[in-house]
Amino acid sequence: MDEAATPARKAFEAGEIVKIVDGPFAEFNGEIEDVSYEKSRLGVSILIFGKPTSVELDFGQVEKV
Repeated sequence: MDEAATPARKAFEAGEIVKIVDGPFAEFNGEIEDVSYEKSRLGVSILIFGKPTSVELDFGQVEKV
């Protein structure tokens, strides 16, 4: 399968660090907790006021650091 033919299916893995580029948490960095390729969504842990907070994001809202 050609990767260019499936741009939404990026190879994300739990434990990777990503930068949020869209939405209310834009510019935050976080760690991927879980990946759902079926829904094209990620569970990402970010720090808000020093406390880890889990957020659910679309693949398009993040980029790898």
